[in-house]
Amino acid sequence: MGTKFFLCLALVGSCGLMAPDLWAQSLPGDTISGKTHRIDDVNVTARRRPARITSTVPVQWLTGEEMEALGVQDMADAVRRFSGANVKDYGGLGGLKTVSVRNMGAAHTAVSYDGVAVSNCLGGQVDIGRFSINNVEMLSLSIGQPEEMLQSARLYASAGVLSIETEKPHFREDRSSAWRARLQAGSFGYLTPSLRYWQQLGGHTKLSVEGSILRGDGNYPFTLTNGKQQTREKRNNSAICSYQTEANLYRSLTHGGELSLKTYYYHSKRGLPGAVTLYNPTSKEKLWDETFFAQTQYLSPLGEKWSLKAQAKYTYGWNRTRDFGTQYADGVYEERFRQEELYGSVALLYRPLQGLSISLAQDGIYNHMTASIKECSFPTRYSSLTALHGRYEWNRLRIDGSLVHTATWEQVKEGDAPDNFHRLAPSIALNFKLLNSEDLFLRVMYKSTFRLPTFNDLYYFRLGNHNLKPEKADEFNVGITWSRTSLGPWKNLTLTVDGYFNQVTDKIVAFPGTFVWKMANFGKVHASGIDASMAATLPLGHRVQCILSGAYMWQKAIDLTDPTAKNYKNQLPYTPQHSGNASLLLETPWLNMAYSAVAVGERYFMAQNLRENRIDGYVEQSITLSRSFCLRGGSTCTLRAECINLADTQYDVVKYYPMPGRSWRCSIEWKF
Repeated sequence: MGTKFFLCLALVGSCGLMAPDLWAQSLPGDTISGKTHRIDDVNVTARRRPARITSTVPVQWLTGEEMEALGVQDMADAVRRFSGANVKDYGGLGGLKTVSVRNMGAAHTAVSYDGVAVSNCLGGQVDIGRFSINNVEMLSLSIGQPEEMLQSARLYASAGVLSIETEKPHFREDRSSAWRARLQAGSFGYLTPSLRYWQQLGGHTKLSVEGSILRGDGNYPFTLTNGKQQTREKRNNSAICSYQTEANLYRSLTHGGELSLKTYYYHSKRGLPGAVTLYNPTSKEKLWDETFFAQTQYLSPLGEKWSLKAQAKYTYGWNRTRDFGTQYADGVYEERFRQEELYGSVALLYRPLQGLSISLAQDGIYNHMTASIKECSFPTRYSSLTALHGRYEWNRLRIDGSLVHTATWEQVKEGDAPDNFHRLAPSIALNFKLLNSEDLFLRVMYKSTFRLPTFNDLYYFRLGNHNLKPEKADEFNVGITWSRTSLGPWKNLTLTVDGYFNQVTDKIVAFPGTFVWKMANFGKVHASGIDASMAATLPLGHRVQCILSGAYMWQKAIDLTDPTAKNYKNQLPYTPQHSGNASLLLETPWLNMAYSAVAVGERYFMAQNLRENRIDGYVEQSITLSRSFCLRGGSTCTLRAECINLADTQYDVVKYYPMPGRSWRCSIEWKF
């Protein structure tokens, strides 16, 4: 079955799974029906899911349980299932994985980890591959901005936000601690043990500590094509060994507030496999990566009409690359980079009237970078972001509007610093219920955003340009959303269709100069498209149901930079016109079975849309089987087996970076 078949199949599903229905019925011999009984209190802890249908902006989500049931491999695999998301994956366990929204570039997309933005002032792109999905409770993608009003100005300033929410401790009534041990193993030397510990500390404080190790050689086989000749090769220099740990402290305050503290540490050593080219399939480059951050959040109501949210964070990042080869004077080349950030944010929410809410957020950021490369400028950047957001709800109408002001000041020890910068960026969005008797909504959004040049853009040796202007973007979206609890045998039906148009100007690109390439504002891009998603649940009997989901995306992203260029109005590199995904989950009391497929149409890896620059489309299919067992003492054991890339499809996400073929993965999890 080809790519087009699966792209059509994706039209009958949705990006997110629906929660299963609960049925209750009186059985013969029931002795409690019609009577009043007292049931012991049960504490239920869960995050509120984003409103997919009533939201003024497109939003999609996946829960941790849904990702496990579908056999999602990693964070990049999860994000690929969101309509409108573009994921670049350089292959293997150690390959860089970045996400962008609707062709606006990865630097326009913010990544939030438990409500606080993750940053990378060096390159502007966050590698989502370093975040484990083992402890994720909710993963959501908002195009525009998240709906929460008490959020930092940094998230308001982004074109899209990927929010990662980790699971908070929760306990059975007779327990004050909980453990979870998990072991995953699979093809190409993949092995990941992890351990999590929860502890109740008194009546209002909870502690969570967890850690994991990932290792794998990543040397998977692939097919190398040279004209009509094909040879079977093996990926090399793909090994990775990484470990990460984090500790969380949650405190519920007596006046209804919450205080949380998180520390996170990640370290990895990996090979960078590099591009596979004819007669040179090997690579010797290594990368060491280290990240530490500590963040705290304070949320508190201030009377009936006011609420406060404060955040503070310190981030330290370090990486080193080393490469060997005769092209270097000493046979070896090494670079070291270090970046630090201090970040603070305060947000106030005021509800003066019924249906009217106003929030004000103020962020302050300090960034500093040092490097071992020649002529490093040792830059320091001070940033101030202010966001004013208003929301009005009346009858069937809801309107959101925001205004974000950004100001930066930059200093360097060597060379010239860019001019100070400040800019206002407005946005407005509305949602209107079209029919009183039907959950049918119309949503419209406009948002203006920009992204600042990164330190690499400004200062990288020979390539940097301190005269760069920020890259500007305008987003337009019009969508229809619909849902119904039942329609014939189907339950929980959801349908969303959004059309969009994005305009990016002053795009920052590497532009060839007289002798060397140079970063320059030399880009203008128009991107238009349609995102569609659908979900439905089909009950098949007592405790048996089938959940169908999927998404489809059509996009046309063209380069309008230079009317005389050969690539004028050509589709942007790595932008398929058609892509989508579909999944089928069968839940039974005995075994859960899931099938999923991700399909991507043909695209081009160079600016000109020539046949020789084309990358073929592909379909990656996976099957997952899982079963949970209840053990003595209330503990549970879950067994899971996955077959990834079932058809052994050979494909590239990025040209010359082949992805793995068929592989397997098994896991065992014990909660006690």
